[in-house]
Amino acid sequence: MQSSADISQNKALLILMAVACGLCAGANYYCQPLISSIQHSFQVPQSQAALTVTFAQISYALGLLFIVPMGDIVNRAKFIPALMLGAAGGLAICALSVNLTMLWVGTIITGLFSVAAQVLIPLVTIAVRPEKVGQTVGFLMSGLLVGILLSTSLSGLLSNLVHWKMIYILSAILMLIIAGVLKYQLPQISITRMRYGSIFKSMGLLLAQERRLVYRALIGGCVFAAMSMLFSTIAMLLTAPPFSLADLWVGVVTLVGVFGALSTQWVGKWADRGHNAKLTWAGCLIMACSWALLYNGGHSLLSYALGYGLISLGLAAVHSCNQNIIFQLNPSARSRINAIYMTAYFVGGACGSALGVYAWHHGGWTAVCMTGLILVISAAFFALLDQRCHLKQIKMQQ
Repeated sequence: MQSSADISQNKALLILMAVACGLCAGANYYCQPLISSIQHSFQVPQSQAALTVTFAQISYALGLLFIVPMGDIVNRAKFIPALMLGAAGGLAICALSVNLTMLWVGTIITGLFSVAAQVLIPLVTIAVRPEKVGQTVGFLMSGLLVGILLSTSLSGLLSNLVHWKMIYILSAILMLIIAGVLKYQLPQISITRMRYGSIFKSMGLLLAQERRLVYRALIGGCVFAAMSMLFSTIAMLLTAPPFSLADLWVGVVTLVGVFGALSTQWVGKWADRGHNAKLTWAGCLIMACSWALLYNGGHSLLSYALGYGLISLGLAAVHSCNQNIIFQLNPSARSRINAIYMTAYFVGGACGSALGVYAWHHGGWTAVCMTGLILVISAAFFALLDQRCHLKQIKMQQ
C-alpha cells in the first residue's frame, strides 16, 4: 500500500483527525475534576478516587509501548478506527460502573486503546511534504491538547447539570461516529514488513543509536510530569477552602490552557525553520516562571489560572519541538520512535500524578510547587545535554 497524496491540503480531513486526537487524548482526563464526585458516589477515600488519574496514564503508557509501535507494520487506515472502538468500549464500562473497581477497569481499557491518536500523528508525518511536518503535527497537537483541556471543562459542566457519568456516555457515542468516518477517509500508507516481536528489538536499537531520542524523551517526561502534578491536585486544591469550587468551575479554570494548546501550530511553523533549541529553552523558562504564579495560586484563583495558562503554553512549546526533532531521526520508524517518546512522556505523566498526590498529602501545596519546579529544572538539564549532542553531531558531519 502506498499513498503519494499530500493530505496537508485536505483541511476537512485534518480537522477530523485533530478532533479524533483530542477526543482520544481527552478520554483519559474526564475524571480529573470529578474526583470529589467519584469519592462521594462510591463512598471511598479521596486518595483512592484520585488514583483513577494515575491508572488512566499508566494504561495509556502501556498502550503507547505495546500498541503504538504496531503502526509501522499494520494497515493504519483499519487499525486506528479499531483502536477507537476499543476506547469507546472502555468509556461505556466507565459509564456503567457501579463501584470504583469497575470504573478503574473501564479507565484502563480506555487508556490502552485511546492511543489511536499516537498512531494518527506518525501517519500524518508520512502523508505530508517534509517542510510541512512541523506545522501539520502542530495542528493535530492543538486538537489533542484542546481536547484534553476541554475534556475537564465538559466533564465538570455535565457533572453539575446532569451526572458525572454523562461525559463518558456522550464521548463513547462520539468516538464510535468518528471511528466510522475515519475508516473510509484515512490514506493508505506503505508498511514495514516486520514481526511483532521484532518491533521491540528494533526499538532497543533506536534507543542505542539515537541519543537525541533519549534526551528528548526525558525532556518530555519531565515537563509532562510537572503538568500532571496539576492534573492530579487541581480538584483537591480548588474544591477545598478557601476556594470551595464545584466540579463545573474546576473545569472552567482549566480552559485558560486552551491558549497554550492553540500555540502548537505556530510553534510547529517555527520548528520547521530550525528554531527548536530556542523554543525549547523558552518553553522551559515559561514553565519555571509559571510555578511562581501557581504557588501564589494557593490563595489566589486569578494567580492559579494565570499559572495554569503559562505552564500549558510552555508544555505545548517543548512538546512540539520534541516531536519535530524525533520525527526527523528515522522516517521509516516513526511509529516506533513516537512510541518510545510518548511512553516516556506518559510514564512521566503517571509519575507526576502520583508525585502530586504524595506531595499534597505530605507537604501541601508548597511541596507540590517545589516538586513541579524541580521537574522543570530537570527538563532544562536534559535540554542542555541534547543541545550538546546536536552540536557534536553537526561537527562530525562537517
